[in-house]
Amino acid sequence: MILSCYISKARGQRGLTLLEMVLAIAILAVLATVIVPMTEVTAMRGKELELRSALRVIRTAIDNYKADFDKAVTEKKIIVAINETGYPESLEILIEGSDWGGLYPYKHKYLRRLPQDPFDEYDEGWGLRAYKDDPDSTFYGGDDIYDIYSQSTRTALDGTVYNTW
Repeated sequence: MILSCYISKARGQRGLTLLEMVLAIAILAVLATVIVPMTEVTAMRGKELELRSALRVIRTAIDNYKADFDKAVTEKKIIVAINETGYPESLEILIEGSDWGGLYPYKHKYLRRLPQDPFDEYDEGWGLRAYKDDPDSTFYGGDDIYDIYSQSTRTALDGTVYNTW
């Protein structure tokens, strides 16, 4: 008799008490306050890695273009104009490619596509620097493309500004 009364009470007791609900919500709130900032930092880190990679890819393509220009000049495949530096006149040339006056039996392309700046909020594109420009210049001389930079003025996780990378 006593055993059957105990079983019926145990079966009838379902759900959570108010105290258990408050504790569960408090634990979830503490976890949320810790996790949300961590996910924001992780997302920012991912964008920063993407920016560093894009800068490295484009800068390497510019350097390879210049190396092929110098090689074509050395092998007398092309004739150089007086003010020509050997750097590309636009970023599109890196995608279209060049055969360098027969240096290659095909058009040598340096990029498949132009990587995007992950911090380019206003669709401004990459900032460009010509060979004759100052190293930290934000004004493009327009002759050729010696270097690129992000036009974002946001601050990175390490305290630097993205347009100085």
